[in-house]
Amino acid sequence: MAENKKKPNPIDIHVGSRIRLRRTMLGMSQEKLGESLGITFQQIQKYEKGTNRVGASRLQNISTILNVPVSFFFEDAPGEQTDAQGGFSEASSSNYVVDFLSSSEGLQLNRAFVKISDPKVRRKLVDLVKALATEAEAD
Repeated sequence: MAENKKKPNPIDIHVGSRIRLRRTMLGMSQEKLGESLGITFQQIQKYEKGTNRVGASRLQNISTILNVPVSFFFEDAPGEQTDAQGGFSEASSSNYVVDFLSSSEGLQLNRAFVKISDPKVRRKLVDLVKALATEAEAD
């Protein structure tokens, strides 16, 4: 009977992956997010896989807990026209962000970076990384 199972909607899968992305960026466990919402971590897993659809009020709660606007979960969604919404043209696909944050180094770097409160220090770090990348390209 497994082949009769309805496949998750691509938007539900996308929203779930964005929930997972943001949760891991913050270093939050599925248990902690579930606890904050009054649901089990298994339910969070189902949301993140797109197996279960996230209702509007629950998505609003998740956005508050994860400190992002609801629109964050729909960025680069399948079928979305990024240009029409004035999005970043160079970021027409968030796959590189997901790949970066899926790596151990990317996750560590992001977690450390968000702890830096001084915008000048953050800017200097970005400049440093750009300079190192340019140098690496030249080699």
